[in-house]
Amino acid sequence: VMGRHAGWIALESGMAGGAHGICLPERPFQVDDLVKMVEERFARGKKFAVICVAEGAHPAEGSMPYAKGEIDQYGHERFQGIGNRLAIELETRLGKEARPVILGHVQRGGTPTAYDRVLATRFGWHAVEAVHRGDFGRMTALRGNDIAMVPLADAVTQLKRVPTERMYEAESVF
Repeated sequence: VMGRHAGWIALESGMAGGAHGICLPERPFQVDDLVKMVEERFARGKKFAVICVAEGAHPAEGSMPYAKGEIDQYGHERFQGIGNRLAIELETRLGKEARPVILGHVQRGGTPTAYDRVLATRFGWHAVEAVHRGDFGRMTALRGNDIAMVPLADAVTQLKRVPTERMYEAESVF
């Protein structure tokens, strides 16, 4: 799933979708741990395991063959299909079929909930009001239950990565 440098989509969709493992860019994953998890599931009679992998996830050093991607014209690393590479590694180690499913742009097209629609309407209304006031260079943001106008510079100064405590929360579920 999407998530070059932050694993929010993988974390939230993995938890909501009932994944048995989640790999995030914030912390290198141990392939041995994933193999063990899948083997334990098969030993309990389960016939599958779902692992949600963010595109920026990477294995711990020495965990599996892995080479960083090329650099694109903008100086950003090109991610080279970690989901496919992990599936091949799991299939090799487990001797069972491992099938990657690349969601691509379909992950952006979920049906909005009523909350999503109301929030989008509120964001839009506040953005239009800001334009009428001549208040440019700012964006709408949700602070608690309130809509706030935030300077664009503040919104992009720091990458919002998944905090360690959220990773531990998710791990306790699996």
